[in-house]
Amino acid sequence: MVTFSLERTPPLAPDEAWRRLTRWPRHAGAVPLTRVTVLTPAPTRVGTRFVARTGVGPLRFDDPMEVTLWRPPADGEPGLCRLEKRGRTVLGWAEIEVRPGPGGRARVRWREELRVRFLPAAFDPLLHRTARAMFGRAVNRLLRQP
Repeated sequence: MVTFSLERTPPLAPDEAWRRLTRWPRHAGAVPLTRVTVLTPAPTRVGTRFVARTGVGPLRFDDPMEVTLWRPPADGEPGLCRLEKRGRTVLGWAEIEVRPGPGGRARVRWREELRVRFLPAAFDPLLHRTARAMFGRAVNRLLRQP
């Protein structure tokens, strides 16, 4: 199991940063070889479920997730979304927090706990570096693309 955190201060208002980070199908364009399917009707709320399928051919896995906390930013208050990973292979949670930052810009914090079933703890340092790099690039892409 690994836990990591990323922070960004994009040149976006908090509402726009929140929109870009929580439109789940957009994550497919930010994570290579991934397709995202939302399983519940819009809008996003507690109970929204979606699946990120990553891989190619027979080398792929599903990462089903459910929104367990949904509080968009409003009236200067930070927004917070918590996702629980409900898969057979990938377990854990992710939290996306968006708050007002310096100069009206958003301050984004992405926290994640990640477990890969059957992966020995000896691989945790490699999993930590890989996940942090992959999610860091994904967050950067999501925040850059309108």
